[in-house]
Amino acid sequence: MSDSAVAIESISPTDAWAIMQSEPGVTLIDVRSDMEFLMIGHPRGAVNVPWIDAPDWVVNVNFVANVRKALLGRVSAKGRRSSPVFLICRSGNRSLDAAEALASDGLSDISVIEGGFEGPLDDAHHRNTVAGWRFEDLPWEQC
Repeated sequence: MSDSAVAIESISPTDAWAIMQSEPGVTLIDVRSDMEFLMIGHPRGAVNVPWIDAPDWVVNVNFVANVRKALLGRVSAKGRRSSPVFLICRSGNRSLDAAEALASDGLSDISVIEGGFEGPLDDAHHRNTVAGWRFEDLPWEQC
């Protein structure tokens, strides 16, 4: 939980995809770098707002503002105070940091997708074999 007292929820990739299909106001933010988003691939429908990006690999000072822009015009489902925001990164670490920044800025209904896009490394140091969006065989795109 962040200092703002907003709980950062964790959600499975399959549950996130199911909610995205039933609630059009959900926003999926991919917080990986531009190159990861383009070259490794990304969940279908994701908006790329890097938390950390090249060339300096420092936290994006415009991250919260850019996410707020991505949320403009989203309509929340009945019974929700705001539209859900799902965050995804490679394996789940950057998403949590990004979620805490959003919560500190007053956003609520934030969830981090468990295992991220590629999941953690397995015993052979490979990704996509243990957990994550691709492991669950959910729709994704690549440039």
